[in-house]
Amino acid sequence: MLDDCKNALERWGGVHSLIDRWLDQRRALLVSFIELKEACDAELEDVSKARIDTFSELLMDYISAGHFEIYPQLAEEAKAFDDESALHIAAQLLERLEMSTAMVLEFDEDFASPVRCQQNLARLPAWIDRLAKGLTERFALEDQLIARLHAVHSPKQVKSPA
Repeated sequence: MLDDCKNALERWGGVHSLIDRWLDQRRALLVSFIELKEACDAELEDVSKARIDTFSELLMDYISAGHFEIYPQLAEEAKAFDDESALHIAAQLLERLEMSTAMVLEFDEDFASPVRCQQNLARLPAWIDRLAKGLTERFALEDQLIARLHAVHSPKQVKSPA
């Protein structure tokens, strides 16, 4: 029984650390988002490409980490616990996450080059509003994914037979 608990900690403790780092990325992304919004609200013409790039890089890194590190690892954990209902829910949540992923890619494309950034600068306030709504929904969906695929399997939640 103790070995099972130790193995679970070894196996899924890394998932917990991965999620913690990802949530730290989320926090950094939100700080950058707020700074960009405040700069946009203060004087749109003074918003630099560098500020937009910083935000966009954090945004792309966060989205990429979710798709290529976090989501697959959570699915593997659910498979290891033979949690078919969690995998079904995950598929539904991931499908809904694709909408905000497409939005993020579109934002990145709109501000990818100095010329495109200049052409689209007037649209930045609308983008900020759109991203605020999309990211709010995305974070809620990701939190559901973590809760359903990881938290229920964490050693604190997994009850061992007496």
